[in-house]
Amino acid sequence: MQKGAHMGPRVVVFDIGGVLIDWNPAYLYRKLLPDEASVSAFLNEVCTSAWNEQFDSGMLFAEGVKELVKRHPEKAELIEAYWLRWHEMLGGEVPGTPKILERLKAAGVPVHAISNWSAETFPRARELYRFLDAFDVLVVSGREKLVKPDAGIFQRFLDQAGVKAEECIFVDDNAANIAAAASLGFHTEHFRTANALEERLTAYGLLPQLGVVEG
Repeated sequence: MQKGAHMGPRVVVFDIGGVLIDWNPAYLYRKLLPDEASVSAFLNEVCTSAWNEQFDSGMLFAEGVKELVKRHPEKAELIEAYWLRWHEMLGGEVPGTPKILERLKAAGVPVHAISNWSAETFPRARELYRFLDAFDVLVVSGREKLVKPDAGIFQRFLDQAGVKAEECIFVDDNAANIAAAASLGFHTEHFRTANALEERLTAYGLLPQLGVVEG
């Protein structure tokens, strides 16, 4: 290839939850509450996504749980389960994506991650999903006390990885995070399926063609 002929990204940066690992609090609360309506009500009114984001920002679970139990004492046991049974919110690997990560790694493509995740629960996920050890640079929001889509967490990643935004393709299932990355100069892939991601990475020459027989 002639110098300068390949203008696409040379680095792949993954989000983790929703791209590599299926995480959903409803998986736990469907075991604890009688029906889907009560699960939705609890997660919309008590253990909300905004409440969970505090942990992604660096708050300790002990503090967040204690404060919420004070506000909803009648739901103390359900709130405490958010920490005690957190692992039951994990639904397994997102089909196909860990295999793409593995193939990128085998092809010598630099692979990194920027994840909104609590510093307390991330080690528990790492024990369950060994592919999380594959990343060259791994930026976890709870450690950095910065969360996507804040531009600061993307800049923190670029500094740690020693790369430029335009050298990277950022893969995330969240539209706001994708927009933030794009505004900073990243190539982006709004994640839907592993097949669509594979096509995009293959088009950029980052994934080798598998040929007729898929391994």
